[in-house]
Amino acid sequence: MRVVVVGATGNVGTSVVRALAADGGVTSIVGVARRLPGWRIDRTDWRQADVATADLTRIFDGADAVVHLAWLFQPTRDPATTWRANVLGSMRVFRAAAEAGVPALVHASSVGAYSPGPKDRPVDESWPTHGWPGAAYGREKAYVERVLDVFEHDHPNIRVVRMRPGFIFQRAAATEQRRLFAGPFLPRRLVKAGRIPFVPDIPGLRLQALHAEDAAQAYRLAVVKPVRGAFNLAAEPVLDAYELARVLDTRTVRVPRGLATAAVAAGWHLRLIPAAPGLLELALRVPVMKIDRAREVLGWQPRYASEEAIRELFEGLHDGAGMETAPLAPDAGPVARVRELATGIGGRP
Repeated sequence: MRVVVVGATGNVGTSVVRALAADGGVTSIVGVARRLPGWRIDRTDWRQADVATADLTRIFDGADAVVHLAWLFQPTRDPATTWRANVLGSMRVFRAAAEAGVPALVHASSVGAYSPGPKDRPVDESWPTHGWPGAAYGREKAYVERVLDVFEHDHPNIRVVRMRPGFIFQRAAATEQRRLFAGPFLPRRLVKAGRIPFVPDIPGLRLQALHAEDAAQAYRLAVVKPVRGAFNLAAEPVLDAYELARVLDTRTVRVPRGLATAAVAAGWHLRLIPAAPGLLELALRVPVMKIDRAREVLGWQPRYASEEAIRELFEGLHDGAGMETAPLAPDAGPVARVRELATGIGGRP
């Protein structure tokens, strides 16, 4: 089996490549990325390509499956750029897969594609995927779901799988996630269990997380098994403020929802953080997902609890962890943070 992984150098991509490389049924992997990595792994060839401009059909030729993971989170201050990369780029990936005659397409959707939903009971994959219009991430993930609806109708011979994971963490991606969401002003020495002053207890703060290695195994199973449709992915337990405070050895402080979103909005407008305020609104509105279908149809079972994934994130943040790819580059100290400032804190990718 020959598998092409688009967006192979990021948080999920590196883990998916490792999982596929360890599967004896996968004979070759093509990792596609905008910037070629220094990282090397068995049976994997690398291709430099931008989904918005490259000839993807040529790269996909002869593939048995395409896994589409590429997604641009920044610049949050230029939604036209993220739309071009994420929505139009995804459309080009899907079109190229059809033109190359690829029999299976596995797409990285997200819990962020779901319409606002309940926090007190889990919903299955039939919950509406119209996103939250106040966040570019939700709008784009939801729009691509509609694109896939049309694609499946027009190409019934192609097996299409949609993965809808919760928040995905691992130690090696901690610095990347700090750059994307917290920015250069977050001090490493304070990001450690026992040193964080408090966890804000915001109404609606109930999140699902999973480790990148567990997400990768779900993608691997979707490639090698004859499955179709959508799969929710998350580990137990669901994380609220009290659970997060326990993991981080700190306390909770009740924060009104309006105050929390106003604080994030102020930080974004003052260019102190790169994450747009709509992302917090999205996180507070997404439903809790039921993962029964992934267990029963994929045969997927997460190895890591959600607390372990969160613990790895914070340990990686404290240590400046990363790996030898451009998205996951480790924290290189003050000079690198000055370069982050030069991007306009969310103004440029």
